[in-house]
Order: sequence, then structure tokens, then C-alpha cells
Amino acid sequence: MLRYRLDGVVTLVDAVYGHSTLDQHPEAVKQAAVADRLVLSKTDLLEGPQEAEAKRQLIERLRVLNPAAPILDAAAGQATASRLLDCGLYDPDHKIADVQRWLAEEAYADAPAHAHGDHAHDRNRHDDHIRAFALTAEEPIPAPAFDMFLDLVRSLHGPNLLRVKGIVNIADAPERPMVVHGIQHVFHPPASLPGWPDEDRRTRLVFITRDIEEQTIRSLFDAFLNTARPDQPDRAALLDNPLVPFGGMDG
Repeated sequence: MLRYRLDGVVTLVDAVYGHSTLDQHPEAVKQAAVADRLVLSKTDLLEGPQEAEAKRQLIERLRVLNPAAPILDAAAGQATASRLLDCGLYDPDHKIADVQRWLAEEAYADAPAHAHGDHAHDRNRHDDHIRAFALTAEEPIPAPAFDMFLDLVRSLHGPNLLRVKGIVNIADAPERPMVVHGIQHVFHPPASLPGWPDEDRRTRLVFITRDIEEQTIRSLFDAFLNTARPDQPDRAALLDNPLVPFGGMDG
């Protein structure tokens, strides 16, 4: 039996009509936000200072929307096979987990909380609905607590979870980090790595969401880490009553 896995997502962006497409079609924004690679096409048709400025603004908009994905110029010969393929978690030649490249947590940690580029005041732009952020935890997390955290995130916010990926330090198996990857309600079965790829043993989770504020997810995460504020439920309260509202709704 043949088995296939998704290595990564490549999204093509028309450099001539990119801005208008992102403005008019929310699915285009979603595709750009979750991509592992962004490829600009038709840049050779942009001539003159006005067109060059439009290209610069489009690239800046894409970088705010998806801070981790490389942006490749097809007309400049950058969209080669070696740069488009092998963008997932594993190198097919060596079967080694390249967690840092796949997760790109630093890019999301440095990203602005609101992805709106130069058009922050135009609320009709679909970019304004996208959030990209990273959560980290220094201490190992009990497996039941993390499982319930994911279950609650999915049930409360599933339709608006564009992408979730991360590496988790599970208290039950601290030497074998767990990799999680999901889109909306659908999560791949968690995979355990044979060991940590480097000395960094923090739990790191990257979220790309639509119409979900970072603090909404962070408050839930903090509760399961027992670092919630006094006026918020802690892990014990959530394990006792998982229906505590956190501002979301199942769709």
C-alpha cells in the first residue's frame, strides 16, 4: 500500500493583481497565510517606479500576513525545485526532523499581532482578520492537560484555526518531544520524535487564526500551565469543568 503525506503548501501570488485579489477574496488571504512558500508571478510585467512601489507594498503585505514563508520571485528564477520542495518537517533523503525550519517559531514571535500592513485603518481588508503568533512554555506539560487544551481550542475555535503546529514537551515522556499539526478541526495524529533536535526543550506552538485574538488562546493555554490570572480558571478548574467559556463558539 502506498502512503502519502503533505510536505508543504506552495501559494502562487499574482504580482499584478495581488492586492485586489487579497482585498476581494478571503480564501486568497487564507491561502497566503498558511503557505510554506509564497511564489510571486508576473513581476516582469511591473515596470516603472509606481509598479515597483506596488510590488514592494505587496511583498510587505505578504510578509506581515505570513512572516515565516520565504517569498520567491518566479521571474527572477528563484522558484526552483530545491526551494519549493522539502519544506515539511522531514528531509526525505535523511529522515531527520528539521523542527526549527518547519516551525519557524521565531518569525511568528516577532510578528505584529495584527496582520494589516500599510492598511491598518481599512477594515474591509481581509488581512485585518488574520492573526499569527507563537506560544511557549518552559516546563513540561502533563499529557491529559495538553490533550484537553487542544480539544477545547478545536471545539471553541475550530473553523477559525487556519493552522496550528508545534513541538511539545510532554511530562510523561520528556526525552521524546511530540509534534502536533492541525488545520481547523482536523489534526494529524501526534508524532513523537526520537529526541530533541537541539538544547531548546521548550514547548513551542504556532497559531495562524482568523478573527481570534492572541490573548484568547493565550489565556486558555496559561490556564492549563497553571499560570492563569487570579480572575481566570486554572488547570484544576478546567479539568473539573471543561465547559468554562473562553470567548469562542463551536462552528
